[in-house]
Amino acid sequence: MNNLNDPQDWNIMPERQGDGGGDSSKWNYALLVPMLGLAAFRWIWSKQFQKEIEDVKVKMQKDLDLERQECCNIKLECKALKYKIFRFHEALKKGKEQEQGALNALNEVQKLLMKRQKAFCSPFVYRSWREDEERELMAYTAKHPLAHLKMENDLIDIFNNDRSCAEYLNADPQKNGGLMWLYLRYWRQQLTLQTHQRAEAILGIQTKK
Repeated sequence: MNNLNDPQDWNIMPERQGDGGGDSSKWNYALLVPMLGLAAFRWIWSKQFQKEIEDVKVKMQKDLDLERQECCNIKLECKALKYKIFRFHEALKKGKEQEQGALNALNEVQKLLMKRQKAFCSPFVYRSWREDEERELMAYTAKHPLAHLKMENDLIDIFNNDRSCAEYLNADPQKNGGLMWLYLRYWRQQLTLQTHQRAEAILGIQTKK
């Protein structure tokens, strides 16, 4: 009599005996199918997950390489900037030394012009002073460090047109002269401007006009 709870070939009982290994093979096959499916799923999932990991690693490496390159570029830019600043300060220092030498020479020119103007305001003295001192003053300003100012025409203008004298019996030589003081101020401004222009030229900076 058939077992209604166990239709033929529906349930696979590992302890059933009968036709040899038939039932056992069905049992093994029934277990193998889901196991293979699970293994395939796990393999596919593992491969997909591994690919995502590799993609993230590649992106992180690219970002890291980019960051390193940016840091390297920043370091190079900082190094170049420091070098430019160093060159600028060296040029400025040298320019200041040249400016100071020119200012010292210009102070000597001022003394000579004051002496000349005092003589001019004393007619009897001026005639004897004028023959040699004016030529010597022209020659002095044509030498370094005042040569670049090209003062010859300015001095001729002073000699020919500066007739300003202080009051009679004036004891202050700085009261004599008018045009000469304007030129002296102009020459000093030129020296300062040229000092900065030389420093800026080294860095390739054009002075704004």
